[in-house]
Amino acid sequence: MGGNQTQIKFILLGITDSPHAQTPLFVFFLLPYIVTLVGNVGIITLVRVSPSLHTPMYFFLTQFAFTDICYSTVISPRMLADLLSEDKTISFTACMMQFFTFAFFAAIECHLLAMMAYDRHVAICQPLLYVTIISSRVCWQLVASSYLFAFLSAIVYTWCVFGGSFCGPNRIDHFFCDVVPVLKLMCSDTHSSEMVIFALFTINDVGTIVVILLSYISIIRTVLRMCSAQSRARAFHTCSSHLMAVSLFFGTAFFMYLQPPSSHRNLDKVASIIYTVVAPMLNPFIYSLRNKEVKGALVKCGRRLLHHRQLRRVLTSRT
Repeated sequence: MGGNQTQIKFILLGITDSPHAQTPLFVFFLLPYIVTLVGNVGIITLVRVSPSLHTPMYFFLTQFAFTDICYSTVISPRMLADLLSEDKTISFTACMMQFFTFAFFAAIECHLLAMMAYDRHVAICQPLLYVTIISSRVCWQLVASSYLFAFLSAIVYTWCVFGGSFCGPNRIDHFFCDVVPVLKLMCSDTHSSEMVIFALFTINDVGTIVVILLSYISIIRTVLRMCSAQSRARAFHTCSSHLMAVSLFFGTAFFMYLQPPSSHRNLDKVASIIYTVVAPMLNPFIYSLRNKEVKGALVKCGRRLLHHRQLRRVLTSRT
């Protein structure tokens, strides 16, 4: 990247160019962002204060919730600010950093989904060895390795997208600095960059999908061999939340990044909204409302808080 590149400023065209729709859209997207923050912070807090949830499964869930918070925060605040501002310019450095952090947390989320699938595989297929295989040390090693690989991947992604020359139009037809709309503005040939991005995306996303598929094939084979219908139902119910999150995230990601650049249409913005705004908002509900352990821990925490309030009132009245 040349020194003069940092002087470039881009203009984010946003979701719509209609001035009358800006304020309603601001309210429409502000609410999901608030729900995302409250829901994911709530999941992290609940797991921390509930001893019954101190298991590898919920350790990965807290990491997933933290990633959702960061992932959404990279995109939503800037998008919300642009909806209320006439000045939608973003500097080259700010655009590059937004894309880097977006790619970083997106890669981590892919790896975490694969880890959660492997965790369910071991819990259902090898329950007697679960504590040995998925130990606390192994959990931290898996998460640390995902952060390292995601960091290296994000560097390569960012170099491919922003390493060329920008000398023409500066209007990004999107609400954040994403791969396709930024590559369209490059003056230099983008074929090699697109090939590297496609290869790395295949390793990250398709690789994690393979891990998830192999885990669930093994889970299905084990579950079908179970004698008890109740045990089979419990096993499938345990995996259903994870499968919903996987479908939501990878479905939109594959739609966006595994099609040729010439095929990209206005639906890309809708797909981007789903995996940057909607998915982080829905994940806490997917993992809590369909999970008896989480609901049970939530009820216990509510009773504990109510008991503390009643005890405080009694002590206050006596003094």
